[in-house]
Amino acid sequence: MFFIFKDKPFVAIIGDIKESKKIENRNEVQKKLRQVLTEINEKYDNDIYSRFIITLGDEFQGLLCNGANTMNIISEIERKMYPVKIRFGVGAGAITTDVSREMSIGADGPAYYKARNALETLKDNEKKKQKNASAIGFEADGHNRHNNGTEIMINTILSLLTAIKDSWSDRQREIIWDMQEHNDSQVDTAGRLKIKQPAVQKSLSKGKYYAYKDALDTVGKALSEIGEQDV
Repeated sequence: MFFIFKDKPFVAIIGDIKESKKIENRNEVQKKLRQVLTEINEKYDNDIYSRFIITLGDEFQGLLCNGANTMNIISEIERKMYPVKIRFGVGAGAITTDVSREMSIGADGPAYYKARNALETLKDNEKKKQKNASAIGFEADGHNRHNNGTEIMINTILSLLTAIKDSWSDRQREIIWDMQEHNDSQVDTAGRLKIKQPAVQKSLSKGKYYAYKDALDTVGKALSEIGEQDV
């Protein structure tokens, strides 16, 4: 058991586009983000308690009723929005107000507080010029050592994931994201990208794909506990 919550927990995700004011085609980026969030809302409808929506020009948020697909959702947004970079604050905890299914605006509670805190911590780390500052931060509600220890573990893994991703070449990223999206064999990936299987294997090895995947799966397994049981 990774987490202990007093009340039924939810997972809030707040995303923020990095250096958005420096983006020349901001209108096009916002249109693309709106499209991506619509696709996420449709694909993960069973996991979403309140749909993802753009809340500010450069920021968006959504609320999940469980944590099972948290990392899949974040990874998919990252892939589809690339090369635009996004930081994500993820919070686990209760919701203390009424929630609109159609838009995650107006809802409040520890899940959102924690997501916001996690996002602000990421921004602070970037301002301190920390090398390989994580692109994803996580906080869990609950005044117990059990949750705190899990939170530290998850954030450490998330930092390592960012370090691995930042080391990828454009070609490695293309191959790794194709593997991640389709979750099939190197041969299938090679066929889709019209290259040979040894080239796929070489890129996966240099990009530390399998270490990356194992770490991503570990975080996903931990977060999948959140909301899996009715309270």
